[in-house]
Amino acid sequence: MRSRLLLLLTVLLATVLLALGIPLATSQASTEQQRVVVDRIDDTARFASLAQFAAGLSPDGDGAADPLGTLQEELRRYHEVYGIKAGVFQRDGEPMAVAPVGWAAPRGEEDGDAFAEALAGRRSRGPGQVWPWDDERTLVVASPVIRDGDVIAVVVTESPTGPLRSRILSGWLPIGYGLAAAMLLALAAAHQLTGWILRPVRVLDRATHEISTGRMTARVAPGGGPPELKRLARSFNEMADHVEEILEQQRAFVADASHQLRNPLAALLLRIELLGLDLPEGSAEFASVQAEGKRLARVLDDLLDLALAEHTAADLRLTDVAALVAERIGSWRPVAGRGGVVLRQAGAGAVTGWADPVALSSALDAVVDNALKFTPFGGEVTVTVTAEGDRVTIETADTGRGLDDEELERIGDRFWRAGRHQNVAGSGLGLSIVHVLLAAGGATIAYAHNQPHGLRVLVSVPRHAPEVSPQRRPAPAAG
Repeated sequence: MRSRLLLLLTVLLATVLLALGIPLATSQASTEQQRVVVDRIDDTARFASLAQFAAGLSPDGDGAADPLGTLQEELRRYHEVYGIKAGVFQRDGEPMAVAPVGWAAPRGEEDGDAFAEALAGRRSRGPGQVWPWDDERTLVVASPVIRDGDVIAVVVTESPTGPLRSRILSGWLPIGYGLAAAMLLALAAAHQLTGWILRPVRVLDRATHEISTGRMTARVAPGGGPPELKRLARSFNEMADHVEEILEQQRAFVADASHQLRNPLAALLLRIELLGLDLPEGSAEFASVQAEGKRLARVLDDLLDLALAEHTAADLRLTDVAALVAERIGSWRPVAGRGGVVLRQAGAGAVTGWADPVALSSALDAVVDNALKFTPFGGEVTVTVTAEGDRVTIETADTGRGLDDEELERIGDRFWRAGRHQNVAGSGLGLSIVHVLLAAGGATIAYAHNQPHGLRVLVSVPRHAPEVSPQRRPAPAAG
């Protein structure tokens, strides 16, 4: 978002600077050319005065000795000194005196307009603007030679535009440097402005991400920025406080309800046991009631564990994940052996990551227990530890029946169990508890199909200390 906003501000600032710089450069070029045109008009006016003598006329009516030769000599010296072609031409375009010799009056479209204006008794209004890239352009200026109110000849000068174009370009260089400096300052200002505007947005985004990953204590610290974003930050904190309060009330209710129901349920189960003494041995109804009571006790225990897991902050520390996995696999091997399932470890032998060892152990216990439950006799459960990038992944793959796509989307939902697994002991809360335990420490859990059949559970923990809010700093590594 910052790059897009910075690009927008850059385009707007560049447009404003160009809108100011282009007219300024155009005005500078026009001023330089106008100065040259005025100078050439003065020169043609002087040659027009000499041309009157060449035509046998003078301001006081007296003739001059060899006026045509004098005019030719003036034009020659003018051409030698300034490199400007000049000449006096009759109305039909025939030359009276020109320098260099043999030069003809320019009669192109634009140059012909200057000659025609002079024939009409008007001085040249000046040619079109000359730009630095007009290599082949010349500057043509014409003035009339008037006698008794009639135009009897035309004085024409044709100047090379190299020096003019050089001066225009030299005048543009300071303008270009100024625009470049102004653009750099504008970019620096735009960079600071976008940072000032988006800083509260980044803080808000970080806090939102932390809350979405289970860190309900994350808040937006008061800071700078526009008033609207400050107000949004305050509203976000108020909303987060309200949501956290509601969740705390919900957790407290679940924990209290679970705790309060355990004693009556324990008493009820005891009474069922006592009543069973008076019933015939092997009563199916008694066994069914007893099984449902025990299942209800497990559900209450899992609900209490879930409430405690949601309320407990993660104790993050640098942990040897591979060693922890090996320890838990060693604990579950006897259970796997009783079920005829091969439980083995693969992957790296030593990988460290940042995790809560107790929470990660509990999560691994739940995942491995779940895999052993649904892997048939003779099957295999493989736990693989890999490190890639900034994450350590623990993959638990079994060779059971697995789940279809629809069931795979629902796995981890509270109290959800696949229809064909209803007869397997459990409450449907185990993986939900795992998700809560892992999320508190910045870890994740995901599910996928195993090939050719079975389920893959992928637990991922960060390799480096995660960025957390000040209220939930990771604990130092055990010494």
